[in-house]
Amino acid sequence: MPPVKPIYTSEDAVKAMKLFIGVAIDRKFNIDDNITVKFTNSGHMLGGAVINLSIRENGRIKNIAYTGDIGRPYNRIIKPPAPFPQADLLITESTYGDRIHDPNHESEFALLDIVKETCVIKGGKLIIPSFSVGRTQEIVHVLNNWFNEGILPKIDIYVDSPLSVNVTEVFRLHPECYNKDVIKVLENDPDPFGFEKLHYIKNVNESKRLNKTKKPCVIISASGMAEAGRVKHHIANSIDDPKNTILIVGYCAPTTLGARLQKGDAKISIFGQEHYIKADIKRLESFSGHGDYKEMADFLDCQDKELLQGVYLVHGDLSSAENYKDYLLQKGFKNIEIPLPLQTISF
Repeated sequence: MPPVKPIYTSEDAVKAMKLFIGVAIDRKFNIDDNITVKFTNSGHMLGGAVINLSIRENGRIKNIAYTGDIGRPYNRIIKPPAPFPQADLLITESTYGDRIHDPNHESEFALLDIVKETCVIKGGKLIIPSFSVGRTQEIVHVLNNWFNEGILPKIDIYVDSPLSVNVTEVFRLHPECYNKDVIKVLENDPDPFGFEKLHYIKNVNESKRLNKTKKPCVIISASGMAEAGRVKHHIANSIDDPKNTILIVGYCAPTTLGARLQKGDAKISIFGQEHYIKADIKRLESFSGHGDYKEMADFLDCQDKELLQGVYLVHGDLSSAENYKDYLLQKGFKNIEIPLPLQTISF
């Protein structure tokens, strides 16, 4: 396909970063004389927050809340989502508006079983496409706990993503954001993101060597939807071997490689070359940082439904948003819309 001109460049990103400032959570601050903002914990990932805007207009205060991505009531590492101030208008996500997650403990045991089956029984590689922020650290933390309990197979585990390595360092710097379970782990384990046999890879040549190794191992690599990054190379080099497994651990947009792998087709195109899919393709969606539709709706129960003038569902496929809208209506929410692109809302 012909190249697409990017809407911005890395130089633009560097310039934009100079405009960023750090703001404490749960503390109100002024943008100008008429607008105040307060961030409250959304529980989705480290630093994830609901944006609560209070806007003075024509002598009246209007409150708008934008949830962004909503985390699960139990996150394996960080604190759960917190109630947020009452809004007049609410904008909220609908990513998993039509799905219910399996319980966390079931997916953790399933992950252990997949590691044993792929790496011990079949002697193959387990490739896990994983987002660098949040999900990679959750998977590493689960494996760390299995290691501490002495039941993780003694195989090499690689986190192959420079961004994942850097983000894990950020997680280590913020224990004040950890939940009670991780704090308890710290009593006996000073590093919940590091153990024997776990290797963090930054160097590109080391990453390439992983493609050539025949030893059983686990490779956790970005991107989470397998659409770009180093994991795409690992998949291309592993997909034609039935000993290997590719494990999808979260939502993949419909056109991405991660989604196409789950269709059950006999072959697939990667980097313009066709590959027969001989490796096992498995899925564990409860490692997603997004709450399911019941968890998201329970989070919104902190709002007085009678005071909400409008609820707008965004960030989800249309079918997910429509199912979630029906569920919210059953729970007593009113004035729910799925806005169209470029639609303007006045209130």
